Amino acid sequence: MRAAGLWGGGIGLAAALLLPWYLLQDGVAATPLTGGTWLSDPDFAPAIGQALFNGRWWLWPAVGAPALAVIAALVPLPRQARAMAFLVAGGLGFTLLLAQGYAIGVQGWTAGWLNAFGPMEDRQYGIGLGGAIVGASLAIVLAAGLAGRGAFRGDAFTAGAAVVVALSIALFTAQPLVALLADAFRDGGGFAPASVLSRLADERLWSLGCLAGAPRCGVVWNTVALGLLTAAGTTALGLAFALLVVRGRLRLATPLRWLTVLPIVTPPFILGLGLILIFGRSGLVSQAAASLFGLELGRWIYGLPGVLLAQLFAFTPIAFLVLIGVVEGLSPTLEEASSTLRATPRDTFRTVTLPLLRPGLANAFLLGFVESMADFGNPIVLGGQFGVLSTEIFFAVVGAQADPGRAATLSLVLLMLALGVFALQRQLTARKSFVSIGGKGDSGIAPPLPVGVRRLLLAVVIPWAGLTVVLYGLAISGGFVEVWGRDFTPTLRHIVKAFEIQGGQFTGLAWNSVITTVTLAAIAAPITAALGIVSAWLFSRTRFAGRGVLEFATMLSFAVPGTVIGVAYVHAFNVPPLELAGTGAIIVACFVFRNLPVGLRSGMAAMAQIDKSLDEASYTLGGGGGDAFRRVVLPLLRPAIIAGLIYAFVRAMTTISAVIFLVTADVELATVFIVNRVINGDYGLAIATAVVLIGVMVLALGLMQLLVGRRRIGRRTAAAAPVPMGRGAAA
Repeated sequence: MRAAGLWGGGIGLAAALLLPWYLLQDGVAATPLTGGTWLSDPDFAPAIGQALFNGRWWLWPAVGAPALAVIAALVPLPRQARAMAFLVAGGLGFTLLLAQGYAIGVQGWTAGWLNAFGPMEDRQYGIGLGGAIVGASLAIVLAAGLAGRGAFRGDAFTAGAAVVVALSIALFTAQPLVALLADAFRDGGGFAPASVLSRLADERLWSLGCLAGAPRCGVVWNTVALGLLTAAGTTALGLAFALLVVRGRLRLATPLRWLTVLPIVTPPFILGLGLILIFGRSGLVSQAAASLFGLELGRWIYGLPGVLLAQLFAFTPIAFLVLIGVVEGLSPTLEEASSTLRATPRDTFRTVTLPLLRPGLANAFLLGFVESMADFGNPIVLGGQFGVLSTEIFFAVVGAQADPGRAATLSLVLLMLALGVFALQRQLTARKSFVSIGGKGDSGIAPPLPVGVRRLLLAVVIPWAGLTVVLYGLAISGGFVEVWGRDFTPTLRHIVKAFEIQGGQFTGLAWNSVITTVTLAAIAAPITAALGIVSAWLFSRTRFAGRGVLEFATMLSFAVPGTVIGVAYVHAFNVPPLELAGTGAIIVACFVFRNLPVGLRSGMAAMAQIDKSLDEASYTLGGGGGDAFRRVVLPLLRPAIIAGLIYAFVRAMTTISAVIFLVTADVELATVFIVNRVINGDYGLAIATAVVLIGVMVLALGLMQLLVGRRRIGRRTAAAAPVPMGRGAAA
């Protein structure tokens, strides 16, 4: 406890005395470390200089709080008195820093009622390196104080993990969402609760005119209809693929598995682009129909049919990954019991197998619905006049008539829809038991699929897999012809244009966005994995007040659509004290906390397999929480760490909906670059860039498979041979 307080206070005090407090436009490297003006310069000065020479008295706590922590650590004090000093220094100091940061902005006081403290003629901008380090160090001091008072079994490492996770979630998940929802209740900058009602009453949101012959319905109904269709379709297709891969006795089960998950490593709008190349006005099918039968298919692909098809291709892999684990985990014991009672294979499948799959089906449906609502790439490419909430939010933010209040209101509607489906899913699967794996050995063999079911699944899966191959083939080939639909001459012009190198310089148009994407993803992935594993260990091994609320808040970023997260980050981090908009830091933060729940759940699942007695043995031998975590838990969690690391990297490389609002001309991501090229009709350049991204993602997935391997369940399996389609198949 004493060492943690000393280190935290010492680092914070050094930052307050030496490092620039405010955000520097040209980076920390531009700080004039020498010269007489360094300490008094209003831009470069540390907290001590800002308070002494620039009249910014409100920064004295940034110096005094860490200094108090250092004094409390060095002066001989009783344990309880030292812990109380750490609590005051860390808790009060951090609170005062937050208060001054949000109270004083670029125009002085940020709220009119603060004028009661006197006029504020000064101003301040976002905190920089010095402010960030002082804030983090005070959090460590606070954790040391909590441990000294007996919280978290008196262990400073556990207390530090809890404080860091809680503050991170509060700052980068809860605060942005609260700031976004607050904008829905403002009108022209003032608080106007009635404004949200007027925006919600907009006919463009709720109109059902399409049922009476009008051209279109409201965007809310469009979003709900698309979400329900996509969720139902992806769940059905994912189940079909999962059943065939696990129980179909197919020789090509492994290639089918890889083909199913291939869209995960693909920017989602590339599938939409492939549909345009097939069914668009210049697509192969449209040209064939016109030349052979004289039929003009028109622009039917632009609208609900096209967006639905693209989302089915893009999100079926998510349902498949959810359901294949459930299908593999089904114990054959119950199905064998049904057969013993003389039930037919079809009845067993209907009354035993499918009901046991209900939690997986509910989760797959929920994910499909949320992903559909949050999807931005496919609707922007194929939507045409079919508007959905994600695209309406985008145009409300960046359109000619920017309306942050409307964007916040639409985000609120989108959030309520997602949480409503989440609550419905929990209600459907609550208070029911679906356990099929117990502690006893399992000697059963999974029964084959009934003949009729197998035929039906093959009739669905084979055409869908074939269309997937055609889509990818055409989408990729579109980047290697002159102009798709008009000139099919093979060329490497688009690749050269995107990734040209001249004189050792990266002169291609796509280099900047691709390098930026890889760099930011590489930074975010280890942070995501580390924070996820620490959170999993904290929630699995400790009990403290508010643990359930914190765990729910950690998962909230996954339940909230990415479009809402992106808009929330724009509103929360566009003003001091965390002025991150326009920098790569805001994109890294979005990557980390958007993908954090995956690493968290992966870690908690792995933690459930580790006996708590191993942790207790470390405590018994005199080690603290840090020793147990570093020497016992981390080596056993290596597969979960690698899985979370690679997944976070892949998702960061391919995401679009959450970051479309966060990029700038200087910080552009590859997915945004591709979307802009598609909107401009430059399909060749867009596909060339996507091919490179797909290659990077396939390499990452291959590395993950090599390092992690597959889960092994000790069950006997039948030979992987085709099941005859005759009478014996059902035996």
